[in-house]
Amino acid sequence: MSSPEASAATVQAALEAAEVPYDRRGEGVFFVTLPGTKKLQTNAWLVVREHSLAVEAFVCRRPDEAHEDVYRFLLRRNAKLYGVAYTIDASGDIYLVGRFGLGTVSAEEVDKILGQVLETSDGDFNALLELGFATSIRREWDWRVSRGEPLANLQAFKHLIEPSADHTPGSLTDDH
Repeated sequence: MSSPEASAATVQAALEAAEVPYDRRGEGVFFVTLPGTKKLQTNAWLVVREHSLAVEAFVCRRPDEAHEDVYRFLLRRNAKLYGVAYTIDASGDIYLVGRFGLGTVSAEEVDKILGQVLETSDGDFNALLELGFATSIRREWDWRVSRGEPLANLQAFKHLIEPSADHTPGSLTDDH
């Protein structure tokens, strides 16, 4: 069994070797910033405890709508994740969490876990926004259009704004 001190040294060495930005926030406590593409960054805590290494990463705030669809998505994704799982806090905000025995802490394992956190948080981000914030996205789009503001960071959600091919104004499916 590895000691907390040895595990903390392993985590720090792994972060430095991978050139992952981090701040040490106490003995065995690391605040890590993972750069993304869809989600600009994911912040994660790596905390070495007496018998375990805990990881926690904020993914998304509490959805505004379609809670059942969001939670179904999270539960289905949990079945495919390595070492971490989706959870929600008391406010309904969405996190990835995991806990590992100190005996499993190695540079390779830290890299795998952080890779899974980044891939999951970044890869699922737009899907979570589409499910849980579609109305807000549409409202933001309309507000920006009305003021001539840029839409660059909303382009991934353009399909939520434009009418679909099956339902265009004046089509036979419209109720008049």
